Amino acid sequence: MLGTQDFLMFVVAGLLLNMTPGADTLYIVGKSASGGAKSGAVAALGIGAGCLVHTCLVAFGLAALMTSSSDIYLWVKWLGAAYLFYLGFSMMFMNSQNKANHLNISTANNHHQPLDQTSLSKVFWGGFLTNALNPKVALFFLAFLPQFVAPTSSYPALSMIFLGTVFAFNGTIWNVVMAWSTAALSNSLKASEKISVVLKRSCGALFIYFGIKLLRS
Repeated sequence: MLGTQDFLMFVVAGLLLNMTPGADTLYIVGKSASGGAKSGAVAALGIGAGCLVHTCLVAFGLAALMTSSSDIYLWVKWLGAAYLFYLGFSMMFMNSQNKANHLNISTANNHHQPLDQTSLSKVFWGGFLTNALNPKVALFFLAFLPQFVAPTSSYPALSMIFLGTVFAFNGTIWNVVMAWSTAALSNSLKASEKISVVLKRSCGALFIYFGIKLLRS
């Protein structure tokens, strides 16, 4: 199929990898718990878009350039870690006004307040940057995608773009399901604002941990 091999194995492996918790998962869970299922779904779309960026980097050889140049990798790594720190500290040390604007869990009807287009745009781009600025994801795509391109493929770049698109599509479906499940669980538990703050700060602490881990890699 479009110059690929072991396609079913690729789909299964991709789904298992998408189910593995990481910074992307934390971002979706945090947005779903604070802003509802719609916010979590938009976060999932942003992360899926980030995966497409890495796919293009691999397909057109830029990721290979990054692995061959320690300076380029170092800059990308620092940018990615800085963004994870920004997300983490903003979640952990938001003021009371930010809590009212971003958590929005405890309402009169016990439902999440609707988010405007500007807020949803920020959620999307936050998910996009969380994924796109992670050099480990780029290196993963560089190691993973070529294994499923057939040696006889006439257009290996096109084959990798196809594989990356399938990976991003399947991952987005899983992430949307996870977002809706998180939001539903939050509603069923009638989560108080205090519990929501604890969840938000816990996610923030884990983002900071991932940032430190990325710097030490």
